Amino acid sequence: MAAILIVEDEARMRRLLELDLGEAGYQTFSAADAEKGLDMLRREQIDLVLTDLKLPGLGGLEFLQAAKRLNGALPVVVMTAYGSVETAVEAMKAGASDYVLKPFALAEMRLVVQKELDVRRLREENLSLREALGRQYNYPNIVARSPKMQEVLALAERVAATPSTVLIGGESGVGKDLIARLIHQRSSRASGPFIKINSTAIPENLLESELFGHEKGAFTGASAQRIGRFEQSNGGTLFLDEIGDMPLAVQSKILRVLQEGEFSRVGGNTTVKTDVRIIAATNKTLEQEVAKKQFREDLFYRLNVVRIHLPPLRQRREDVNLLAEYFLKKIATQKHLPQLKLSEEAVKLMEEYPWPGNVRELENTIQRACVLATSDVLLPKDIPLGAATQQSDGASENLAVAVNSNPVRPTLETAVEILLDAASTDRSLQLLPWLEREFTLFAMKRTKGNQVKAAKLLGVTRATLRKRIERYGITRELNFQ
Repeated sequence: MAAILIVEDEARMRRLLELDLGEAGYQTFSAADAEKGLDMLRREQIDLVLTDLKLPGLGGLEFLQAAKRLNGALPVVVMTAYGSVETAVEAMKAGASDYVLKPFALAEMRLVVQKELDVRRLREENLSLREALGRQYNYPNIVARSPKMQEVLALAERVAATPSTVLIGGESGVGKDLIARLIHQRSSRASGPFIKINSTAIPENLLESELFGHEKGAFTGASAQRIGRFEQSNGGTLFLDEIGDMPLAVQSKILRVLQEGEFSRVGGNTTVKTDVRIIAATNKTLEQEVAKKQFREDLFYRLNVVRIHLPPLRQRREDVNLLAEYFLKKIATQKHLPQLKLSEEAVKLMEEYPWPGNVRELENTIQRACVLATSDVLLPKDIPLGAATQQSDGASENLAVAVNSNPVRPTLETAVEILLDAASTDRSLQLLPWLEREFTLFAMKRTKGNQVKAAKLLGVTRATLRKRIERYGITRELNFQ
């Protein structure tokens, strides 16, 4: 039974909280001022503190700081009057776990108390995580045997069993969406929907409608009512990817949902209730965004209940070979290709490469290698690291050999499909111009300079082919007359 200390100078409010939390199964202790509250903390084993910020004598902030000196891990929830949000944020900076605005419903307070106790239990359990890392966490679509990733998976497993909001951090391409899905699948909401939305992929003027929906006639083009992602996620999980790029105006509306569990559609007055768990992810440091006034401080504290940081691939090099083997099998299965192998030299090359694009870059590199390799064993020359800037003269030669000379290699159509898949998901490499040049060069070589046949092979008009030949200097390169 968890023990809760209530520090509240108003006798009626103090008594209401004692009765309600007692009925919920908690053991309660109470104090009318900060001094008595500190005495209680020294004498009793307290699991959580509820304190008003306005107290006689020693103020609420001073009490909070003193309580944290006694027990830095003790969760403290502050209560403050409506309109004093700035004071509440100041308390959060001083170490408060959460805040509740007065007046509040007792049911709301129960939820906050339960959430903070869940978080405390998680933190206590995480102290033993390193001893538990001897156990390997294995999942069909997550390859991670390095100690750092095993720690991430262990934390994800534990937080999945709670209703807590989760903030996932890490560089682009590390696999934040996979961890978000894992948490959902291991949670009590696994049978509910998992909805993902990336704020950077949606124009700002449409993002609010995408999240909250809209009523018919809300704006030009709104010909029918639309149900937004928050409503679609009811009973499940909403994954807010790239939350650090969310516009400030939308951030305030998300904060309301987190605080009250309700919202209104764009152009509507009806309040919509929703029961949704939020998992957010960002490749930015939100503390810096808060300092720059680009991210709401109060929303940051609401999201940052349990934080999971995914290490970049260069910090988990022991996973590189395993990931590469996984992608080789995946591509062979999906594209109906023969299974390739990695030479020791190729593995060493990949393990020493820094992978600025992380796991996503590694996957795309393996995809390209499957097309450009000339044998069933991948050698260092077959691993196109930094392919966007390595437009070697031999690239199209390798492609021609891969398609024509080796019957077990992919067809031209499959090669195009694989490389375009890689290009579409790896925009940082700007691979599409390279692909266009290489396939144009390949088609011209295969047809011995016959532009009509080359255009037909590529599926473009002759005029388009001529523009490409001129743009990339292919005529000069092949010395066609």
